[in-house]
Amino acid sequence: MICIGLDLAWSPRNPSGIATLQVIGDPDLARLTGILIDCRILQTNTEILDYIQTQAGRDPCLLAVDAPLRVPNRTGQRRAEAELNRVFRAYEAGAHPANRQLLEKNGQVRGEELVQALSSCGFQEQAEIQQGSFARQITEVFPHSAMVSLFGLHCTLKYKARPKRTWQERQQAWQLYRQHLQSLTTADPALSGHEGLLQVEVGSLKGRSLKNYEDQVDALMCAYIALYGFRWGSERCHSFGSLQEGHIFTPLPIGLREQMNTTSRKNLG
Repeated sequence: MICIGLDLAWSPRNPSGIATLQVIGDPDLARLTGILIDCRILQTNTEILDYIQTQAGRDPCLLAVDAPLRVPNRTGQRRAEAELNRVFRAYEAGAHPANRQLLEKNGQVRGEELVQALSSCGFQEQAEIQQGSFARQITEVFPHSAMVSLFGLHCTLKYKARPKRTWQERQQAWQLYRQHLQSLTTADPALSGHEGLLQVEVGSLKGRSLKNYEDQVDALMCAYIALYGFRWGSERCHSFGSLQEGHIFTPLPIGLREQMNTTSRKNLG
């Protein structure tokens, strides 16, 4: 079983981070570990497709992508962003709007191209990752909402470059981000093999080197979301939007998870 995380740049002019976890554990899913076996930066669609095919082979593979995979709307935002933002805006973890006016290049959205190309390799686009499903599928995910949920954060970590955000603030956020990623070694499911990635001295990185490192760490986060979905499915995760209109799959905070489960039970009743 392989989990691949892809922090996909909206344009092939920019590099993308990609990370692969080899999943080991009991058939009953009670003790799962994702071992980081590769993490790198890729540029073109061809490089990304070749990498995925090489890593996945003919095995079951969950590919979790941080980028819009289905964008039917010309303007505005998808239902997936609207629904996720209603839940996660309070944590400052809302998603940017996705529409074809922003994303379409030469009549194509990059995420949609990826889905279409991988279909010939047996990958199917799915709106959610089901518990224990040994599938070959590609699903859109969102690291910021996942971090809030998995790490118990009150708001997102401010490690990305933004106007008026100081380098000192970003370094402090990086320290917290890496501490939380290290804590996943004892989580359920567990993560290992990423110690070397976390030992990189962020303060020594600048410009493209820093952005590449950011993309690789975020790709690792995407791969862990896939592993977490495989372990827990809808019990602890939720897919916003729909397969037809665009979707975002993410773990949920504990309190919100209980609230949504209660609402779902009432609706069924």
